[in-house]
Amino acid sequence: MTRIVAPWLDDPATQFVCETLTNGGADLYFVGGCVRNALLTAPVSDLDLSTNVPPQRIIELAEAAGIKAIPTGVDHGTVTLVHHSIPYEITTFRRDVATDGRRAVVAFAETITEDAARRDFTMNALYARPDGLLVDPLNGLPDLRAGVVRFIGTAANRICEDYLRSLRYFRFHAWYGNPAAGFDPDALSAIAENLDGIDTLSRERVGAELLKLLAAPDPAPSIAVMRQIGLLQLILPGSDDRALAPLTHLENDTAIDPLRRLAALGGETPRQALRLSKAQAAEVQLLRGAASGTDGSAALAYHHGDTTARSVALLRAALLEMPVSSKLEAEISLGAAAVFPISAKDLMPELQGPALGAALKSLQQEWIASGFSLDRDALLRRLQ
Repeated sequence: MTRIVAPWLDDPATQFVCETLTNGGADLYFVGGCVRNALLTAPVSDLDLSTNVPPQRIIELAEAAGIKAIPTGVDHGTVTLVHHSIPYEITTFRRDVATDGRRAVVAFAETITEDAARRDFTMNALYARPDGLLVDPLNGLPDLRAGVVRFIGTAANRICEDYLRSLRYFRFHAWYGNPAAGFDPDALSAIAENLDGIDTLSRERVGAELLKLLAAPDPAPSIAVMRQIGLLQLILPGSDDRALAPLTHLENDTAIDPLRRLAALGGETPRQALRLSKAQAAEVQLLRGAASGTDGSAALAYHHGDTTARSVALLRAALLEMPVSSKLEAEISLGAAAVFPISAKDLMPELQGPALGAALKSLQQEWIASGFSLDRDALLRRLQ
């Protein structure tokens, strides 16, 4: 018998919630990401559970025990319980009644096998009792251990239920797949045959899924296969993934930034293609523009900060297929710490309005070009 071991499972708050519901007659199972990641000893962010009792009964049991109950999706069988600031999303066993490629009409199910059958990948259909005992109705544990991302049942059926699963397949392969195991041929064939369904998805969902993929330790193999089967061009027209693998290699200990990796792909403005937030789209555009510009790392660090300057340097090196300068960190430190020694009042009242702005800009450019070495007096003499 296999048991999961995790701090969140042993947490007294978690066990109190479980005892409250099971003492009230509920069969209760942790499911999905928290079980999968516990088996991989990976971080867990969400605690999802499945049960055989309806949501109203969950609410009654929770409120009787002083646990906050939020009917977050009660019509679909989901209730969120919050205890000691920890949220637990509890969903009654479900089965799909009808699907349209974006959403499903569901009905309550009676067995854990029915509930498992409507999920996407075998490694996501793993359940665990409150004592940690693993329940594996669809034999997903061998796939998880082998790093094989496999659709439940027929891949084409799973994809047509929700076309976002085509992207999720590559995201899961980037995060949990074993490179030696490769990509499941049946999955790739089904994805390639159902590319038209991607256009039915909202750009927001596509953008969010792509960023999750790009946040994986090494997304380059997944992105490369997406290109090969035509999915990458479909979601990001004009993109080119040739710089992604070099960028991932060059990042080394630099914190992963999916926006930097998105900038490396190029293509359409992400605000239009992926419906990113204004701030995210602006960051990608800044990185792309600066990487093709001529400002050095010190100047970039002065204007935009050390993080952006480092990202631009990595992007340039990847795009130009060259190593990162050994002086990069010294240049970034120099620029990030530099303080322009001239202020507007130094040039007034002799200069006003546009003339004042032009003079300040000119002096700043000379100061940056000098490696930030010109002091206040030397700069003021330039105006004489």
